[in-house]
Amino acid sequence: MLWTMPAAAQPPYAKWGQIAMQQTMKAYPQAKIIDYLHVGRKIKTPTTSEETFKLLLQQGNRVWALLVHIEFETKTEKLLRIRFEETR
Repeated sequence: MLWTMPAAAQPPYAKWGQIAMQQTMKAYPQAKIIDYLHVGRKIKTPTTSEETFKLLLQQGNRVWALLVHIEFETKTEKLLRIRFEETR
């Protein structure tokens, strides 16, 4: 279970961070998330934005970083696409 802050205390990217962690756990079910960083938001088009998170994963002796890119409609916050990118 993920810990959550009261809604008033949450940063604007909190919703997307929870989605990033949930989708990572689905895509990498054997790995543990051992660290989390909000990289930032960028405007992709006049109507879409992308939040990026860097998660540090561990599975056995292997530790690696995963960038999670979440693209969504800026006004409606409708989720459009999630993309994973393994990195250092």
